[in-house]
Amino acid sequence: MAKTPKASLGADVRTIAVEALTEAQVKRELGALAREILEHDRRYYLEDAPIISDEQYDALRQRNEAIEARFSALVRADSPSRRVGAPPGTGFQKVVHRHPMGSLQNAFSEEEVRDFIDRVRRFLALPEGEPVAVVAEPKIDGLSAALRYENGRYVQGATRGDGITGEDVTANIATISAMPKVIKNAPAVLEVRGEVYMGGDEFTKLNAAQEKAGKQLYANRRNAAAGSLRQIDPAVTAERQLRFFAYGHGEVSEETWTTQWEFLEQLKRWGFPTNPLAKHCKTVEEALALHRDIGQGRKGLAYDIDGVVYKVDRIDWQRRLGSVSRAPRWALAHKFAAEQAETVVRKIVVYVGRTGALTPLAQVEPVHVGGVTISNIGLHNEDIVAEKDVREGDTVIIQRAGDVIPQLVRVVPEKRKRGARKWKMPEVCPICGSAAVREEGEAVRRCTGGLICSAQAVERLLHFCSRLAFDIHGLGEIQIAQFWENGDIKEPADIFTLPRLASRLKPPLAERPGWGETKMRNLFRAIEARRTVSLDRFLYSLGIRHVGESTARLLAMHFGSLDNLLATMAAARDEDSDARAALDSIDQVGPVLAQALIDFFNEPHNQKVVRDLREVVTVEDFARPAMDSAIAGKTIVFTGTLERMTREEAKARAQQLGAKVAGSVSKKTDLVVLGPGAGSKAKDAERLGIKTIDEDEWLKLAGK
Repeated sequence: MAKTPKASLGADVRTIAVEALTEAQVKRELGALAREILEHDRRYYLEDAPIISDEQYDALRQRNEAIEARFSALVRADSPSRRVGAPPGTGFQKVVHRHPMGSLQNAFSEEEVRDFIDRVRRFLALPEGEPVAVVAEPKIDGLSAALRYENGRYVQGATRGDGITGEDVTANIATISAMPKVIKNAPAVLEVRGEVYMGGDEFTKLNAAQEKAGKQLYANRRNAAAGSLRQIDPAVTAERQLRFFAYGHGEVSEETWTTQWEFLEQLKRWGFPTNPLAKHCKTVEEALALHRDIGQGRKGLAYDIDGVVYKVDRIDWQRRLGSVSRAPRWALAHKFAAEQAETVVRKIVVYVGRTGALTPLAQVEPVHVGGVTISNIGLHNEDIVAEKDVREGDTVIIQRAGDVIPQLVRVVPEKRKRGARKWKMPEVCPICGSAAVREEGEAVRRCTGGLICSAQAVERLLHFCSRLAFDIHGLGEIQIAQFWENGDIKEPADIFTLPRLASRLKPPLAERPGWGETKMRNLFRAIEARRTVSLDRFLYSLGIRHVGESTARLLAMHFGSLDNLLATMAAARDEDSDARAALDSIDQVGPVLAQALIDFFNEPHNQKVVRDLREVVTVEDFARPAMDSAIAGKTIVFTGTLERMTREEAKARAQQLGAKVAGSVSKKTDLVVLGPGAGSKAKDAERLGIKTIDEDEWLKLAGK
């Protein structure tokens, strides 16, 4: 079996559909996306050295926006949707844009463009079918800049930066020969915005000079233009012969135009170069036809473009439409279809993600597509491999689309080598040798090794220490990854040996970066405080497939003790046993969950994990809820901020009293507890006529 690529932190979450993400996964994914996009922004805008393609970057932005749209309450303060570009570098003075320089929403299909026009029409309450004229122009892949004129004289040039603050590159922009230094009949204040770019011939000459001088070559024209504009010495910029296309404006003291097209015509009269392919389109179909024409001829242009921008023509409509987040509602960037290329599949290997999902990965002959070199392509699952009939040695067509992972479009059957064998997904984990199980109705096969599987270890250990499991403060993702990579923690039981082995760790914990005596003592104190755990928390901590917080509590309530549960699992290994039938019959368990439990506890590795844990922690029998309480059997929803106990404590108390706790209000809800800041759930309760109480009344019911 080929060696599996090393799992990266968060890689498996990235493959989960947005609608299937849990709240915990959403928080981690939004954090990872914020950090990743910021790093790519820094490399693109400040270092002029991107390491991913535009399609990859767009896909990251799209996923972030899709998650935020579905989980609006979890949007981060540092969300990429709240910023444009990257903070300005330190080599130039900063310029604060009087009007922010936004970005554009993207479309990747003609249907999305039609939807955009329909949204504009609905927003403006226009009659159905009323034409919405747009100005369409190529989207130049260069560097955005703002040129400020006062009383007709050029006084300042700035990069976009993060959209709020840019870099002062006044002298460098002045070296662009086509950019007018003085304009006649201009408003007292005029800020012209456009794109700085480098022509094909200039790019070729520049890279030839770089190579001759033994310097690093520029990967593409955009990088070359950005690097040239941001030279500290304007004389170097002048040698690079940059060009400029004007397309819009920022601050202006007086507008004499009423449409976007009139403004472009005015720019030309003032002496600014505008793109000759720009066109006034009266209908969406006319705009789409231009997009197709420009796309077909893009390779013959002297500059790089990656799509066509559509702007609502009427300025009064632009004002009414305004902006949302970092982008105007009145403009849209229609990206070109992904480039395709032909390559050969060397091998199909299996990647094991952090949650145990087995994913086929095609290792292909390296090929340059969409600005990056592709050597690996994710095939998602075994059904995709079978459907496309991908075999080792096959010639395939791949593309860069709106996905983070390159897509394998199709096999070229006429080039298949004789004797090529169908590929089959392994039924054991290539990392740890545990059974790899595909549940009925599932597309993904998963390793059952759990905590013993090194591909899943960090994720599983993080889950083990999480708030609803053992709740060990001081053991977050960074710390656990450090302990794992250093060999200090390989399974959960090792966590509880850390305090007595601290002096024997190599190097000693207190001497490691980021640690010290105080931090070490706090961690050991937190570990010692968790040597006794309830049965439901213990079951949840094991990371068993389909066993979440509620299911763990249900199982704990049914079995009462860990010994009873383990005895049932041992008996249930026989498919014809009464124990298996009894497990299936537990309320809310069902055959899928029952099989997941049997698979987990049938693995010798997992049995060892449980045995080792029982050597170092005490698992308390489950305390059955008081079924004679006033809220026994009722469904309760907590909303708002409770001031005298945590939400988790309130939920636990309600469950101890025999109540069910739900996350949303429905007709089945019996009672809603309102804390300060209660929002939509309070309104739902009022609409459905459900009884509501405040925290004081809840405390009386709870016997606190």
